[in-house]
Amino acid sequence: MKTIILTLALASAALAQAQIDRSKRPDAAAAPKINIPASQVFTTANGITVILSENHKIPKVSIEYSSGSSPKLLTDKAGLDDFTGELLMTGTQTRSKDQLDREIDFIGANLSAGGDGMYLNCLTKHLDKGLELMTDVLFNASFPESEIERLRKQNLSGLQSTKADAGQMAKNATKKVNFPGHPYGEVMTEESLKNITRADIIAHYKANFSPAGSYLVIVGDINRVQAEALVNRYFGAWQGAPAYNATLGKGQFDKGNRVIFVKKPGAVQSVVYVTFPIDIKTGDKNQLPLTVLNGILGGGGFGTRLMQNLREDKAFTYGCYSSLNITENGSWMSAGGNFKNAVTDSAITEILKEFSNIIAAAVTDEEMALTKNNMAGGFARSLESPQTMARFALNTIKYKLAPDYYQNYLQRLESITKEDILRMAQQYFTATNCHIIVVGNEEILPKLLPFDADGRIEKLDAFGNELKDIKPADIDAQTLINRYAMALTASKNTKELGKKVKALKSYVRVSELSNGQMPFALTSTDYFWAPTNEASKMEMPGMVLQKSYFDGKSGYNFSMQGGREDLSAEQLAAKMKASGFIPELGYMLNGMTFEIKGIETIDDKACYLLYTNDGTAESFDYYDAATYLKYKTISVRKEGEQTIETSITYDDYQNIDGYLFAQKYIINMGKMSFNAVVKSIQVNPKEVLPKDF
Repeated sequence: MKTIILTLALASAALAQAQIDRSKRPDAAAAPKINIPASQVFTTANGITVILSENHKIPKVSIEYSSGSSPKLLTDKAGLDDFTGELLMTGTQTRSKDQLDREIDFIGANLSAGGDGMYLNCLTKHLDKGLELMTDVLFNASFPESEIERLRKQNLSGLQSTKADAGQMAKNATKKVNFPGHPYGEVMTEESLKNITRADIIAHYKANFSPAGSYLVIVGDINRVQAEALVNRYFGAWQGAPAYNATLGKGQFDKGNRVIFVKKPGAVQSVVYVTFPIDIKTGDKNQLPLTVLNGILGGGGFGTRLMQNLREDKAFTYGCYSSLNITENGSWMSAGGNFKNAVTDSAITEILKEFSNIIAAAVTDEEMALTKNNMAGGFARSLESPQTMARFALNTIKYKLAPDYYQNYLQRLESITKEDILRMAQQYFTATNCHIIVVGNEEILPKLLPFDADGRIEKLDAFGNELKDIKPADIDAQTLINRYAMALTASKNTKELGKKVKALKSYVRVSELSNGQMPFALTSTDYFWAPTNEASKMEMPGMVLQKSYFDGKSGYNFSMQGGREDLSAEQLAAKMKASGFIPELGYMLNGMTFEIKGIETIDDKACYLLYTNDGTAESFDYYDAATYLKYKTISVRKEGEQTIETSITYDDYQNIDGYLFAQKYIINMGKMSFNAVVKSIQVNPKEVLPKDF
């Protein structure tokens, strides 16, 4: 019997094998309809549209408030909207920031705010308390002056870091060129942040946080009766200004490619974005097929065209991606990545070629299948988040989507054809009317000229504002150095300069360094003793973080992470080229490579630019053309495949015993920024270097 059964099983298996043609891909199952419960919608008497999506699986509720006002042009106060959002959680008329934080933590809630809304997530049993806290912030934010200044200082620190962040520079330029004269084209700067007053913040808050035209999305363990009761109790009496509604432009659609360059001195890599606005809004019938198109081009991982071409085939970069940004007030497309200077022009050529190719011919079945599968998987994973459900509910009402828009997402995705993708590419994409943004070293400028339709490269600063060209210098490098030295020593002539340089035998400077992200200040101490000796120490309370020492013949660097490391012969040689109280005076004698590049406007200040190269780093020193005092130094050092950039901006020079020392300076190291204030300076002290060196 066992033999008969085994024989029948083998025969059945053989028959089944014969019936399957494994050379053909099996037909995909029909895309399922997603079971997303329909939302319940009601409107309050004061103008709030409430969208309720019940989900009783977990005893939690999320409530999201979204303003009904359109974005506004803020001009010389750009960034006011985001700054106001940051400040909302800093206290109310009845609770300080600390009290608010404690009460939120006590019930295990999440309460956050932005420039146009608020979000609460908490356990169902704590919903009353959560709404009490949410509405206290929403209705009674107090914007304490102390918190305004604390966050202003924190933001200023971040803006300083922007000047060293090529990626952020490229994003700022993208906003400016795609959306001039549009709220999306505004970028916060140090000047616009300083222009913002408490009165501005309060006015913006009152105008934008109002019930009229706003949305309240409730998702979770709550029913319609409970929701209506809570909304009426906590939001029913709220009154405010009418919603601000404006018809905003679609962006800057140019004829012919434009090249926009953002200067980053000494950069060994370029950040390249090929970008352009597109005429589409959230909820448009073409949004989903256009999203599939972006996934095939560069928005879907390693299998995309941009990655396969520029990374796998050409080895130009670690990553080249595209992004599609669709909003109700303006939409745009961007593609790019980071590329070595030598291949910047080749990378632009290949990115434009990929745009041309995808416009010219249909994509492949394999590309369609890979992208659709990735998108379907991402959609399925997103359904696990209550915030996703809230967003779906809001979008459906706000953008007048079909009631089953998200339920049928997978079916609509599956129905998209190669012909649809080609039609999307030809309707929305371009390879000839692009904004080509490059952030990098000026040495690559000649290679960029052929890409501009008019053969003219526009130059912007780190915040997307027009950058004036460098003017020829009216003095030579040595004259600049001499005038700087005379200004620094308050000397009237070269004879007095010589005496003062000899008279300064040593100094000790102690500074306090603060950062908006750190709860305590660091102490930095710099030591100098003639002729070329120097040392420094960085400390936090009770701990030395790093030290350095150089005596003209030997030296070392010490850090908590790496311990002590003696200076190499190359590092010692570099130190000798820039040594002394005024290192510039010894450049020629010590073999420093230096050259005056011209007069450049930096931070609205005309400055002489002096370039130096000590064999280990390139430096760009900016000297105020009016006073000849040093305003800024940018140093670029290459370590392996990485580039380490440090900048120091000097301010508030004061005369200390006949010598001028900057009393304030800002240090940027990568994305980290410190504000330094000099606490003491001793000129020619009896004791210079402490024993711990």
